[in-house]
Amino acid sequence: MENELLENYFENTIIPQLYLDNDLILRKFTPPAMKQFTLSLSDIGKSALDLKDNIRYPTFIENIEEVINSRKSLEKEIQTTDMKWFQMNILPYHIRKTNKTNGVIITFVDITRRINNLKDLEKLNADHATFTYSVSHDIRQPLSSLTLLSEALEDSFLNHDLELFRTNIEVQKRCISNISKIIEGLAHQAKYRNEVFGNNERVNIEDIWEDVTLALKDEIYKSKAGITTHFDSSEILFSRINLRSIVYNILYNAIKYKDENRTLEIYASTEKVDDQVILKIKDNGIGIHKKDQKRIFKEHSRVNKEGDGRGIGLYLVATMMENNNGSIEVESEVGEGSTFMAYFPAQV
Repeated sequence: MENELLENYFENTIIPQLYLDNDLILRKFTPPAMKQFTLSLSDIGKSALDLKDNIRYPTFIENIEEVINSRKSLEKEIQTTDMKWFQMNILPYHIRKTNKTNGVIITFVDITRRINNLKDLEKLNADHATFTYSVSHDIRQPLSSLTLLSEALEDSFLNHDLELFRTNIEVQKRCISNISKIIEGLAHQAKYRNEVFGNNERVNIEDIWEDVTLALKDEIYKSKAGITTHFDSSEILFSRINLRSIVYNILYNAIKYKDENRTLEIYASTEKVDDQVILKIKDNGIGIHKKDQKRIFKEHSRVNKEGDGRGIGLYLVATMMENNNGSIEVESEVGEGSTFMAYFPAQV
């Protein structure tokens, strides 16, 4: 009677299920299991050892044996070879007459959509954290400049230096304009934060470069930096505000860590390799020790303790790249300079 009930159940359920006996021999399976695991009637009578290649985790057999021996059910999330996710339940199959376990029934519930939603949520949370850091970090520098300018304006006013007063007013206007651009870009990104991938668009690196060099005009002038560019391939699919922040941070660091014994030279270029656009920003600054080259992308990591900064600029850059299917690397020699290489997905 029990076998008849089991047979009827297996024929009519919509859930992928397998029934293996104590010797790990496949005795029955449901029609959905036939479709999901590419099973056929000829597989009945085969060992589970010959079936596990369809399932993407190494302890499949051990888990079945554990349930048979312990007579306790087991639940796991697993991935199959076609990249789907399932909640797998392994239940001991009891024969009530003998009160013995005669194998297991394995049930698979498709949770692929739930897993993907969780991944999207994790990415959204990571983007939110990066977004918060970006707001505080990108606005901090122009606000600091405004504070210094306020003091300079007061001094020039008290000293009746009208020419210097006018100059400081113009610089202050540029700082305010830069802050407005940053806030406008951040507001544009925030508008679409309800869509996990909605903030990516077709962006031209060369346009962003011009925007950033304009924002850093005073720093470039004071450092007397010579800047050369060659943008062979510029269009990518990326967040505009994130790309601006990435370029801004790398260029600002190149200026900040210049070698005082020589004129700063910066060379920026792009090239398309396969399905990526590589942005390279090379300088002849003080360079970075080999032991520190991975650490500079960690949160609150400051290799050079001189000057201001909280060690989150390059951490932001790395996080933005990783969150958008990109990556960043650095090659550097102390006393020679550094080359930052950002790998972006190309616009196709």
